[in-house]
Amino acid sequence: MRNRPKITVVGSGSVGATVAQYAALKELGDIVLTDIVEGVPQGKALDMQESAPLEGFDSRIIGTNDYDDTEGSDVIVITAGIGRKPGMSRDDLVDTNVKVIRQVVKEVAARSPEAHLVLVTNPSDVMAQIAYRESGFPAQRIIGLGGVLDSARFRTFIALELGVSFEDVTAFVLGGHGDDMVPLARYSYVSGIPIDKLMDQAAIDRIVQRARQGGAEIVNYLKTGSAYYAPGAAIVQMIESIIKDKRRILPCSAYVTGQYGISDLFLGVPVMLGRNGVEKVVEIELTAAERDALHKSAEGVQRVLSKL
Repeated sequence: MRNRPKITVVGSGSVGATVAQYAALKELGDIVLTDIVEGVPQGKALDMQESAPLEGFDSRIIGTNDYDDTEGSDVIVITAGIGRKPGMSRDDLVDTNVKVIRQVVKEVAARSPEAHLVLVTNPSDVMAQIAYRESGFPAQRIIGLGGVLDSARFRTFIALELGVSFEDVTAFVLGGHGDDMVPLARYSYVSGIPIDKLMDQAAIDRIVQRARQGGAEIVNYLKTGSAYYAPGAAIVQMIESIIKDKRRILPCSAYVTGQYGISDLFLGVPVMLGRNGVEKVVEIELTAAERDALHKSAEGVQRVLSKL
């Protein structure tokens, strides 16, 4: 591979493959797709590479079963683990996925000690905490998926409700990536107009609840899988902000050290994401009810961690 940023995606299932494809289309770097299943990452990587002349990108993509090929990665996205089935919560995946994450982090951290780790495997806030413990990396170089994806879903539902352009909607979702997430309607806008000026409270409440159940809604439709297009896009937005040092303000699962009255926990909060990873946790003003909801969400993440 040439001297470009190197992005490793661990897990070549639907989410991992989608991340690799989106990252290649944006030419964020060269990509290593790795998996324990022989042939699958190699086949998917070659298929993606053969789309390069058609899509006009020059990223190199390789598939491998050998962690040695990940050496020197700048960003490592970990999607490995089992996904949800109908009726399951993200927390139901903990026992199996913790074992997977511990093993993966041990392998990749030894080969890429300066990398940023992006945790996708559910429950992602818990897995980020596990990765922090196992890797020995600084907390700012470990980020969990959650808020970017949840906010995208919230934005989508607002746009659908109002019949407006999706790109004109901005919104924030904080807290753990689970049923106790905290969609902040008060910080949601359409071209700068607060959504409570455009719809009534009943509509807002309905959209908030749908955002909380956004992942489960897709799982219930698919029956045998979970979402991957929107998660893939969310992950790539995070990678791009790191690789290009864009310093975007994004809601990600990050390590808090007293912000919002919560300490020593990975939780969805607004962060400035740049070349150094989480450059800053941004504290926004919350009402008493919003703060209580965020603390309840944090307690849910801590409760799962306490069982490990």
